[in-house]
Amino acid sequence: MSSDRFFNQKLMKKLDRKLQLIIDRVGVDRKTMDEVFDKSTLLALEKLISDKVLDILDFPISTGKEGNVFRGVTPDKTYVAVKIYRTSTSTFKHISEYIMGDPRFSSLPKNRRGVIFAWTQKEFKNLERLNRVGVSAPKPIAKIKNVLVMEYIGDEERPAPLLKDVQLDDPELIFNILIDFISTMYKKAKLVHSDMSAFNVLIHDKKPYLIDLGQGVLLEHPQAYEFLKRDIYNIVCYFRKFKIKADEKQIYVKITKEEW
Repeated sequence: MSSDRFFNQKLMKKLDRKLQLIIDRVGVDRKTMDEVFDKSTLLALEKLISDKVLDILDFPISTGKEGNVFRGVTPDKTYVAVKIYRTSTSTFKHISEYIMGDPRFSSLPKNRRGVIFAWTQKEFKNLERLNRVGVSAPKPIAKIKNVLVMEYIGDEERPAPLLKDVQLDDPELIFNILIDFISTMYKKAKLVHSDMSAFNVLIHDKKPYLIDLGQGVLLEHPQAYEFLKRDIYNIVCYFRKFKIKADEKQIYVKITKEEW
């Protein structure tokens, strides 16, 4: 038995019963559980429980290489989304290019755990900015270490689907809203999503919501404008299948008043 697994078993006996319910109910396999719920994460979850931010985790929403998202339930029975970045097996590619150059983070932490904690904090801050300027995205609620608690987008039965999985009633309306989001982020939040695509947009009640803001960068970032071009290009390309004709270069110039 690994030392981490032995530690987790001892820790589980000491922590609140609700934390045991979290592990019992999430429905993940043994390997995933060991990767996601390491001792640091268990302690972070216990802190969220003791602070009455979280009561239980309900079920997994999504699983990725960098982390997992679960639907959570608060003590007052409100649904929340709980994003847990893995501290041991995360495969952040080129993560430094999104953090280095961001004035909110003077230097990149030297160890994996520190990088992931910074990434979690970065997503929290970016979600705060979007909510301040009226761009639809989950409202951030709390963050501890590698755990981010935010507004749950969906209904009682299921989470909101990704844009890529939805049959749109009015594709042109959604396209225009997303381009407006990009413009508002640039002009009012001074922020670029940096990975906007049909994989990072939820559709709920026929409205789009932006997710996965960890890689979002401020305009001071040396690659911000290249990331902005990529975001616009991704959205324009995706909506071409709906016969929506748009020129990414013209959109970029209109937003930034700069040449492509």
